[in-house]
Amino acid sequence: MKILYGVQGTGNGHTTRARVMAKAFSLRKDIQVDYLFSGREKNKYFDMQVFGDFASYRGLSFETRGGKISQYETLKAAKIGELYRDIKTVRAQDYDLIINDFEPISAWAAKLNKIPSISISHQAAFMHPIPKHEGTLFDRLITQYFAPTDLQLGVHWYHFGHAIMPPFIEADDAKNPLSRTYLVYLPFEEIADVSALLDSFSEHDFVCFHPKIEVDHQIGNISWRCPSKMDFLQVLQTCSGVIANAGFELASECLHFGKKLLIKPLSGQFEQLSNAKTLMQLGLGQSMATLDTDIVEEWLLKPAIERIEYPQNPDILIDWLLKRDWQAVDSLCEQLWSKVRFPQSVITQLDKLPVISR
Repeated sequence: MKILYGVQGTGNGHTTRARVMAKAFSLRKDIQVDYLFSGREKNKYFDMQVFGDFASYRGLSFETRGGKISQYETLKAAKIGELYRDIKTVRAQDYDLIINDFEPISAWAAKLNKIPSISISHQAAFMHPIPKHEGTLFDRLITQYFAPTDLQLGVHWYHFGHAIMPPFIEADDAKNPLSRTYLVYLPFEEIADVSALLDSFSEHDFVCFHPKIEVDHQIGNISWRCPSKMDFLQVLQTCSGVIANAGFELASECLHFGKKLLIKPLSGQFEQLSNAKTLMQLGLGQSMATLDTDIVEEWLLKPAIERIEYPQNPDILIDWLLKRDWQAVDSLCEQLWSKVRFPQSVITQLDKLPVISR
């Protein structure tokens, strides 16, 4: 089977999920996969060796200013003519299947060429009636038409009774000694604003990764780091907690490693606001609407959470793809959720959810 895998490259979460799949695909001799990324300049990606000679396009992405989605800047940056030309250059007819993780060029290329397409993404979970932020008409249109596919296979922390599968975690489960360090990843916030927030807590050590940092350096109790997958993962596995925006993949890793989580969802971003709502409902994290020192101070005193064991090996999913019985979604999801282990505290919260949400 020959597959084109389209990945939204604006943030690192989609790339992290695709990286888990790519490593598993590379071990198979019965499948060939090419990768297409859009949303970021090619030289801005990092640790991409597993994807080989991947295609890169401008695509569409959301523009942010000061930790908020800017609709004006987003529309200003959109180049619809270029997007259409890029869609036409993709040779979708060369593939048996197109897998899509919220990436518009490969999705629309599949649609125009009538090639089977499957969305494997967190965004696809919002096609179901699950707990989520009350979005706008614009949010609903984006969810349905930004990257349309024949089949939507959502990924979430719980299935809520729908065709949704658990996340795969790209991580080593080896036990690591805890440090007193806190990891901070707020890429949509200004560096000066993050620094002002953390300067108030000189008795704590913070490691802050930010895309605008070019050289690692230390200022007081804050270690500033440039993006690095391996460095980030090492800090994540040993830290005492994480302060971050409400992206899905990083929150999934925090839950898997049992890291207490303080999230500041990106204002105006439907997915992140929905993630914050779900984490709060399940008692798995604390949220702040702004960079609030009082909330950070309260959160620092909280204990660690109990970990959720999510699967790391996507072979069950790959075998299902190869069978081509793509409507048999329920059996796939049942197999994958049988690999998940929830602590009793989470099970108690799940039992409290409204029946309509499950």
